[in-house]
Amino acid sequence: MMQKGALRKSSACLVAAGCLAILLAWTEATPPQSVAAKAGAPTNTAELLAARERGPTPMLDDLRELCDGIGGRPTGSKACDRAVDWAVARFRAAGVDSTWTETYTIPGSWVGGADHAECVAPVQFPIRVAAGPFSAPTPGGNALEAPLVNAGDGSAESFARLGDKARGAIALVLSPEMKTEADLFAEYGRDGPMLRAAVQAHVAALLVQSTHPGVLLYRHPLGFAGGNQLFPAAIVARVHAARLARLAEQGEVRVRLDLPSKLGGPYQARNVVAEIRGRERRDEIVLIGAHLDSWDLGTGAEDNGVNAAMLIDIARSFKALGVAPRRTVRFVLFTGEEQGMLGSEAYVLQHAAEMGRHVAMITFDTGSGRTTGFYLNGREDLRQPVGQALSGLGLTDNPLESIDGTDNFDFLLSGVPSLLAKQEWAPYLPNYHAESDVYDAVNPEEAKNNAAIAAALLWGLAESSRRPAPRQTRGEVEKLLHDTKLDEQMKGSGQWSEWVAGKRGVSQ
Repeated sequence: MMQKGALRKSSACLVAAGCLAILLAWTEATPPQSVAAKAGAPTNTAELLAARERGPTPMLDDLRELCDGIGGRPTGSKACDRAVDWAVARFRAAGVDSTWTETYTIPGSWVGGADHAECVAPVQFPIRVAAGPFSAPTPGGNALEAPLVNAGDGSAESFARLGDKARGAIALVLSPEMKTEADLFAEYGRDGPMLRAAVQAHVAALLVQSTHPGVLLYRHPLGFAGGNQLFPAAIVARVHAARLARLAEQGEVRVRLDLPSKLGGPYQARNVVAEIRGRERRDEIVLIGAHLDSWDLGTGAEDNGVNAAMLIDIARSFKALGVAPRRTVRFVLFTGEEQGMLGSEAYVLQHAAEMGRHVAMITFDTGSGRTTGFYLNGREDLRQPVGQALSGLGLTDNPLESIDGTDNFDFLLSGVPSLLAKQEWAPYLPNYHAESDVYDAVNPEEAKNNAAIAAALLWGLAESSRRPAPRQTRGEVEKLLHDTKLDEQMKGSGQWSEWVAGKRGVSQ
């Protein structure tokens, strides 16, 4: 297990690693067919790929370079552009058959600045804040000073109780500390009603208490790309919000807030695509994806640099072992995920004519948490092929649940069989979008295990003599959305109207 930058291994693990290194050296020099015949060696290509991924590959070196050398990389930033160029170079160095970038348009840009806040009365002290992506800057590029009002949990009822006191004030919303993934989903579920209530109350600005402990800050989207946010909004350090709330119980509190973020118009972003062509059915594609972009307070290690580096490493393993599956495997590093899965949405639209050729899509987006199985996204017909591809790995936690919120979503809407890795939420959740999302947060052993699982699944689906499952029609997809109650989540997030209008998802 990793302890903040130090990896402790038992002597047994070190012995195993040494034996594996010998095996890998052996497999590099010996064709896979010969290796399979050796006593004690892996018996098939999936096992060979998994063994190589568990061994001493450059994956963690790549991750360190991405995080420490490039850093946080919001889509549209210079850092994200550098990350795209870096990923293209890494795929080419791996020896893939082809790699390229695909350009798409994001409707609006947002760039954070040097945020600052302080309590000016009844006592003076600094307040740690981080502007919410796509929220407005403070007016005129200047600091805003106003009385603070406590808006409780941010509900419409809480704002209504404030009455005229909220008009022109800085409203403080208090949050429970995040402990589980359910807390994270609840935070996002609260946002829409909270923002609408704040608009109706005519607040001057909004401060939302951090769900992370102490003074840890994170980027929490409080708007959407291309949307019109009417007031500045920021996350405020948990302990500072609590102090402000206590002071507000005793009398008037005044706060000065300076959020010099910048909102801009449409701009061009890029996805990275690489592929290894199949030996028989080159027109059929098994796609594995992860998002390359991140927010900027940390360096995007858990969300989602470790899985971006994993895709590059799997491509490297395919080429190093000299194996080519029956179908083409395509690796895609999406950008724009943090803006609302815009990169994967763009990919689906750009490849609409060949969506029928995509026989499966796999997504990893929960950092280095241990993979226990895969969400089947409402497709019971995926259970058997997934189980067959992962046979021997002991992964049986494959729930039928459908998942929104990451890059599998638009493939699901387009009827493509899609899988999302079901991963444990540590260390991803404590570092979610936060300053602490850095290289040291990653669990290297689990990251390597995840790469082994991903490589085996990718090979199994691409090598299978039959498609894992058929592509669904629009009617079948809509039934799936209702049956899994994903439609309710889509309505809450504003995605349902896009689906109904045919703007999201590609139908056959």
